[in-house]
Amino acid sequence: MGAPARPTGGLGSSNEMTLGVMGGGQLGRMFAHAAQQMGFFTAVLDPDATSPAGRISHHHVQTAYTDADGLARLASVSAAITTEFENVPAQALNQLARTRPVSPSGAAVAIAQDRAAEKAHFVRCGVPCAPYAVIQTAEQLAAVVDAEASAAQGLLLPGILKTARMGYDGKGQVRVTTPAELVAAWAALKQVPCVLEKMLPLQWECSVIVARGADGTCVNLPVQRNLHRDGILAVTEVYEGNVPQALAQRAVAAATSIAQGVDYVGVLCVEFFVLDESHPAAAGLGGLVVNEMAPRPHNSGHYSMDACDVSQFHLQVRTLAGLPLVQPRQHSPAIMLNLLGEVWPEGGVPDWAAVLALPGTHLHLYGKLDAKKGRKMGHLNITGATIEQVRATALEAARILGIAAF
Repeated sequence: MGAPARPTGGLGSSNEMTLGVMGGGQLGRMFAHAAQQMGFFTAVLDPDATSPAGRISHHHVQTAYTDADGLARLASVSAAITTEFENVPAQALNQLARTRPVSPSGAAVAIAQDRAAEKAHFVRCGVPCAPYAVIQTAEQLAAVVDAEASAAQGLLLPGILKTARMGYDGKGQVRVTTPAELVAAWAALKQVPCVLEKMLPLQWECSVIVARGADGTCVNLPVQRNLHRDGILAVTEVYEGNVPQALAQRAVAAATSIAQGVDYVGVLCVEFFVLDESHPAAAGLGGLVVNEMAPRPHNSGHYSMDACDVSQFHLQVRTLAGLPLVQPRQHSPAIMLNLLGEVWPEGGVPDWAAVLALPGTHLHLYGKLDAKKGRKMGHLNITGATIEQVRATALEAARILGIAAF
């Protein structure tokens, strides 16, 4: 039995066409807005009655992600289904795929859910990543400890021990410098499967968002230069020359290879580290290594909503609905500021009037009811004629909001 057919027919048809999404967070909300703008109805499956996407969609299936009846209801109202976060159970996507086109596939999402499988996929695609070891058993831990003890210099230490599953925004990670610290860290992480990655001399970080259609067509947004704080994306800058051209071409080629290697359909973000090649630890890695992939739109692509003729969410709609993919064009230099809960003063709201009085500011709030530290509440895009103008405005907006300068 072949895969379910993707939606056919033109936009503006007299027949209702609904696109479904697993997950009701802010990425699902922005996907739903893009789909509705293009004339589609939307359906969301999320257990939270007040989920940002569920509150603005035509259908909200309020069940657990593994609830068979809920999945059947989502499939019954949707012509095709996507996901807005990588930790949606892959088996749920596989169940949906029996009757509806699902992008990305459960198999692709399963790779992104497991760091060990993800690293192996990068290696298969010929894309350099940090030297690493999988630690799932006491025997594997002992082998790494013995190798470190017998080596003239650290092979993987200093390193970062990361849980293989459910880690994001810096969660589930412990820095270790000695074999003893590694042993203690694995115990602290409850001896769950982990990946130990060698710490590398980083200069900065970047990411690439690609969109790949079912026909194999692949397009990409410009390469994004990113600043993280406490493991969470804080600032993204995208303008001509933000990344050296040769490095940008390599990053795009690597992200495309990663997507093609798993026959990916949908929007995919691949994050990279740019290394200080003068440091001995960076020897032989070519200056650019892949960090991780996210099988969905990404914070670093939010600038595209105001700075490009096709946003990452419109690309997601196109891939899901089987519509043509065109190479996005950036028409304005842009900076994106991530708005976390700590921007909100206790018992109040930020001074949006002062922020929006600045030229080229575009405020996107996610409809979340409670502002908490570290919680992504919205983002602010700043665009303008020149990067100098955009940077000056972004720094002033950051000052008003109490965000550290960059």
